[in-house]
Amino acid sequence: MISELLPDILLSEASLMIIALAALVIAVIAAFQAGRIRNAYQDRVELLEEKTSTLWREVDEMRVTGFDSEPPVLTENPEGQNSDARYRTEKAAYDRLWPQIWHLYDRVGAFLRAVEAGDPPGELRLDARNAALDARARLNNNRPFCCDTAEHLITQLIDVEIKAHLTACQYLDDLKDAGGHPSDHDRRVMRDKCSALHDHEARELMTQLVRVIRKRTLNNG
Repeated sequence: MISELLPDILLSEASLMIIALAALVIAVIAAFQAGRIRNAYQDRVELLEEKTSTLWREVDEMRVTGFDSEPPVLTENPEGQNSDARYRTEKAAYDRLWPQIWHLYDRVGAFLRAVEAGDPPGELRLDARNAALDARARLNNNRPFCCDTAEHLITQLIDVEIKAHLTACQYLDDLKDAGGHPSDHDRRVMRDKCSALHDHEARELMTQLVRVIRKRTLNNG
């Protein structure tokens, strides 16, 4: 008898209203919780944006200041302040060095690709040479502020890119002496040597340098 009356009880108007009211309460609670979670997330996002904006302002200030003025003098301040000053000085050096190092890698790569393809190098030969000279000059200006590992890697990288550039230049000079008709052997030797220097050794040095700079700046910041 109860089993026969159960569907009627469940489908009665009162039962449906209770079920609807319960669903409404659950929906309101869920919406309230979602709102709290959304507000908490928004607060965290705003806090992170504020911190990021502050960091970028500090980086911009260091880039504007650069090393045109005298380097900061470490007085007898607490050790924490001295460490922070050293960190900022070293990071500023990498901010100045890295764009020039990447420019060197890019210009040498463009020059080598043009030579390998047999295209006229045009200004690429001079661009790569000037990039190497600028990179070495910038390293010399910032050498005292770099850690030993970064200084060593940058020095090696510049030397390797100069070797790759000179190899391609020698190939072009020999090509001119030969009347502009290189042999397949000469082209293969040049390509293999430049690839070993630029595509492998220089790229590996770039990878190591990125790791060192990240460790020195991001992990200690």
